[in-house]
Amino acid sequence: MRIATGLLLTAVLSACASGPDYRPAPASALGVPDAYHGPGANPGEPQQLATWWQRFDDPLLTDLVDRSIAGNLDLAAAAARLRQAREALVQARAGYLPSVGASAGVNRSIGAGNDSTNFSLGGDAAWEADLFGGIRRSVEAARADKEGAGFDLAGVRVAIVAETANNYISARLAQERLAIARDSLAIADDNLDIAGWRVQAGLVSSLDSEQARAARAQTAASIPNIETSYAAAAYRLAVLTGQAPGAINPSLDPVRPVPTGPADIAVGIPADTLRQRPDVRGAERSLAAATARIGVAEAQLYPALRIGGNIGTSAFSIGGLFDAITGSLFAGLSQTIFDGGRLRSQVRSQQAAADGAYASYRQTVLTGLEDVENALQALTAAERRQREFAIAFDAASNTAILARSQYRAGLTDFQTLLEAERSLLSSRDGQANARADRAFALVQLYRALGGGWDPLAEGSNA
Repeated sequence: MRIATGLLLTAVLSACASGPDYRPAPASALGVPDAYHGPGANPGEPQQLATWWQRFDDPLLTDLVDRSIAGNLDLAAAAARLRQAREALVQARAGYLPSVGASAGVNRSIGAGNDSTNFSLGGDAAWEADLFGGIRRSVEAARADKEGAGFDLAGVRVAIVAETANNYISARLAQERLAIARDSLAIADDNLDIAGWRVQAGLVSSLDSEQARAARAQTAASIPNIETSYAAAAYRLAVLTGQAPGAINPSLDPVRPVPTGPADIAVGIPADTLRQRPDVRGAERSLAAATARIGVAEAQLYPALRIGGNIGTSAFSIGGLFDAITGSLFAGLSQTIFDGGRLRSQVRSQQAAADGAYASYRQTVLTGLEDVENALQALTAAERRQREFAIAFDAASNTAILARSQYRAGLTDFQTLLEAERSLLSSRDGQANARADRAFALVQLYRALGGGWDPLAEGSNA
């Protein structure tokens, strides 16, 4: 009866965990609005974001992203941290169970006609009752840390996918700009020839020829920088896929246009974004872990009950080991009386850590919403620039054609032709950049929405 009463009392006390119970903060307390304010915000049902890069309809981009997910070393390091957090949870759960040890020995005594051999076996066990929930809170903290590590892994994946897409767009933009620059260089060569003929014919002074030579050199000087930009993007793509720089150049060198992506994205409401973004969910798990550790610290203020026992035997022969077995059972209750305020300071320290985690959580939420608003603004601006550059390119093309024909006929000076050619080059380059900026803005928006991972699949694996 006494044993049953003691066990019942221990179970009742164990159900009373120290420290506050964690409850997620409602969206209203985090300052989350009902809708996005930026231009182009489509509040429709949010789209499937786990494999958003496939919506760009570019097989090589899809292949590179898949290879990045499989081979990226930052992702491998994050996966290792997740495995480490899982093992920490296993270690925390072990606190619920007793620790059991065993020992065996043999002792040989040698004396004057008194040689003897003694054999011994023994075992011991110890268990600490979780009277005030310290172990329970440590398990809660370890579980939250493990879930947070899973979200950190998802966050790295989101970043790697977006970086892969951005570098792919940069590589395709560099190819397009390189083609524009080479076309412009061919036109500059033609202009230089025309100016040379007119100088030889005595129709104009050598000033035209020198201006044409300078314009040709300036156009040629822009090509190495563009080639460097392309090489940097290609090398970065190789590293993102876990390969040495240059490994993917053969598949990337064939020229293809900048991927355009979908015409519209339904972003949903801000609350949807918070559920989708792994950094927000990871910050919430950090807050849960910090809250649980308040209970771990508070449990140290209260008495600790430890129950232990041992059993052993010894004999002069192995066969006689089990003739006489002895054992003992003991229990102890310990309580810190004075420690200079150390334990209570630890409680206050953990409370401060929880306050800091809550502030970081709110900041992560607001930053996530800001990312979406900025991406929406960038997408709208890129689309407007794309429309205006289309008009500018059409006008500059017509101007350049007229200026070239008039210069051939001697109806205008070479400076007018140069200005027309520069305007055409600027509008072509601007049009290419505007198309790429729209693609960059789409990637930015997908990343801001938390695209690039599946919350259900990651949650089940965390």
